[in-house]
Amino acid sequence: MQDEQFMRHALMLAKKAEEAGEVPVGAVMVLDNEIIAEGYNQPILSHDPSAHAEMIAIRAAAKKLSNYRLLNTTLYVTLEPCTMCLGAMVHARIKRLVYAASDPKTGVIESAAKLANSTFFNHRLEVSSGILADESAAMLRAFFQSRR
Repeated sequence: MQDEQFMRHALMLAKKAEEAGEVPVGAVMVLDNEIIAEGYNQPILSHDPSAHAEMIAIRAAAKKLSNYRLLNTTLYVTLEPCTMCLGAMVHARIKRLVYAASDPKTGVIESAAKLANSTFFNHRLEVSSGILADESAAMLRAFFQSRR
């Protein structure tokens, strides 16, 4: 399944974040079944609170396509997005979001809030979740346990 293949790539990027001391989250932007951009969490390294995996992938995709509209793209991310990242996805007109693990504290797709289908947004994303969720959740649990 292609969703699993792209999510495995995002998990590999999450490992890069973890190796750098960041929360292990990775993201991959796909257009026409080809990876066009990727990112992993870097807010600590970059001294940038907006340097979430999704934001880095979105910025890189926009530059690659020379367009702030990322029509017909799919964003794969290892953790349910936060409010900031969902806002960027809506503004970029990303067609589809696929995420692995739910985030009960800050996830706004289905966990802490259900914002993806809010009527005040002028764009709606197709959403799929749970792809390799166990692997992503285990990586996140291990990371936070090692910090305690």
